[in-house]
Amino acid sequence: MERVALSNFRIIDENNDFFGSIIVEKGIIKKIEDSANSYKADITIDGSGLNAVLMPAFVDLHAHFREPGFSETVLPSEMLESASLAAVAGGYVTVVCMANTKPVTDTIEKALAVKTRCDCLGLIDLYPVLSLTKNMEGKELSEIKNLPAIETNKGFKLPLMVSEDGKDIDDENLFLAAMKEAKRLGIPVSCHCDFGGDETKAVSRAIELGKKAGCHIHIAHVSTKESLEIIRKTKQEYISTNGFRLNCEVTPHHIGATEEDALRMGAESYGRVNPLLRSETDKMALIAGLYDGTIDAIATDHAPHSEKDKIAGAPGFSGLETAFAVCLTNLRPSANIAEGQVLQRISALMSANPAKIIGLHDRGRIEEGLRADFVIADIKAVQKVNQQKFMSRGKCSPFAGRELTGKIIMTINSGRIVFTGDRYA
Repeated sequence: MERVALSNFRIIDENNDFFGSIIVEKGIIKKIEDSANSYKADITIDGSGLNAVLMPAFVDLHAHFREPGFSETVLPSEMLESASLAAVAGGYVTVVCMANTKPVTDTIEKALAVKTRCDCLGLIDLYPVLSLTKNMEGKELSEIKNLPAIETNKGFKLPLMVSEDGKDIDDENLFLAAMKEAKRLGIPVSCHCDFGGDETKAVSRAIELGKKAGCHIHIAHVSTKESLEIIRKTKQEYISTNGFRLNCEVTPHHIGATEEDALRMGAESYGRVNPLLRSETDKMALIAGLYDGTIDAIATDHAPHSEKDKIAGAPGFSGLETAFAVCLTNLRPSANIAEGQVLQRISALMSANPAKIIGLHDRGRIEEGLRADFVIADIKAVQKVNQQKFMSRGKCSPFAGRELTGKIIMTINSGRIVFTGDRYA
């Protein structure tokens, strides 16, 4: 498919909100016009008469795809195929997946094996994270110590992020050494700060070590008002002289659900997630942080599990397919915030900012010359979430049965339609 025309759409990204048309050639945005001209194209997608907006496709900084290593069960909780389908059904075409696989993704060879197989599916761009230590045992640095810096790697884009996932490294000297390697590589360290104790203390520890290393720290799934305040204060007051940089993310389930939902579902089974669902006060503080710029990104922390594993207490929810609707429902327009501002902010948090954080400057915005990665969403549609119709094999969601506003109509990856359909009806 060489030429695609997307005509008569409301086009929104972090900086724009206008009606117009887009011409795509060979997967790249060739032309943007604020008119409704008729274009000769191999395929034309017409937005006339729809409550639809056309936005940059979403970029997820934090997901778990459960592969490799979970195929020893007859019905694995997720596979690349099901996870990729879930991603495009949720409007995502770029996903960063965590390294807590079996075996742990601690070498480029292992990361490439997953990425290559996912590339063959042709649905999404997958970027596996490398762990900080071998086998995530916290004893010895992983292959990151042997990798050349990205800028000397002739465009080779792995890894774009490193992380020990939910296992903070106890040895501060080793954690600091890992951060220094990340600085050398020019990539962020995703610190999950949810293992072995208080989130607030873990956030403070990661920030202080990041300052010493002079590296880029990304705090994953911030969930408490206190942690957010530490991040806000650091951003406002700390002036870096050695390259230290701080970003953070929040998940849809932490702005759309609370500890009451966990109790309703079963706090030690279906409602269990790391970090825990928090209070209404924490939830509202996070929403405020999304608007004031303290929080840089929304990431799903998609963590699918089988029903058997959830009953046994495995932490995590399947979040790719409900993320946009949860965010639109909870960041809704008000007397002070117009609909367009909400959508622009969501686009910044789910597309532009995540792409910038991992150094992918060819996506996340709608500009001529960038990749034609789009999501078309009905922003008026109200749907009741039926988790049994998820593309993901993981069916646990705190939003099951809840009515949410916003529905993904189509997802386009480099000018190719990779999802269209009605999932929840």
